[in-house]
Amino acid sequence: MEDKFKKIKSEVEKELVCSAHNMDHVMRVYNLCIVLAENEDVDIEVIKAAALLHDIGRAQEDADHSGNTDHAILSSEMALPILKNLEFPEDKINLICECIIQHRYRSGNQPDTLEAKILFDADKLDTLGAIGIARSFGWVGRNNAKIYLKVPLDDYINENLGGKINGRIQDKTKHSPQIEFETKLKFIGERLYTDKAKTMCDERLQFYEDFLKRLEREIKGEN
Repeated sequence: MEDKFKKIKSEVEKELVCSAHNMDHVMRVYNLCIVLAENEDVDIEVIKAAALLHDIGRAQEDADHSGNTDHAILSSEMALPILKNLEFPEDKINLICECIIQHRYRSGNQPDTLEAKILFDADKLDTLGAIGIARSFGWVGRNNAKIYLKVPLDDYINENLGGKINGRIQDKTKHSPQIEFETKLKFIGERLYTDKAKTMCDERLQFYEDFLKRLEREIKGEN
């Protein structure tokens, strides 16, 4: 089975180009999934395969400026022939593809198996803490977004998130880590499913919030 995972990894590496959603991110999520799955009654092979494949369509979504591509759905579609070629059983393929479809935060596809919930939680934890901060500013550079920008949230949500606080970002250049925190990251703990992930989230979320407070002070010329 490990040979199959190596082949999946090789296929995913061909597709990922964004520093925020590259193979490093995939492997962090993969490792977090293993931690969260420990002592749980789950199919670890499903979780590992889903973790490796969950963002394989991300680069194509980022390249689609129309906003019509959902990388979770696309990743599931791209995963299907890979899994079939590696002769995964049909029941496992279905579970893996479900996990991939249901991992996205800004989506109506909620995780309905423990395997999917573990992948969802692991993926969200990687947006918080020190690594979350690093990824945020990598995203800022890639999208020419704002290092620091605070605006009235209601206006921003209407103008750039399609009127929904968890809506899709329409113009990435108008976004900032502060806005991302206020519209998404601060609510992640409420959306997590596993107790272990919730515990990890508390510390990572506090670290991120403290950083943003420090950043704001320095932007204002304070210490």
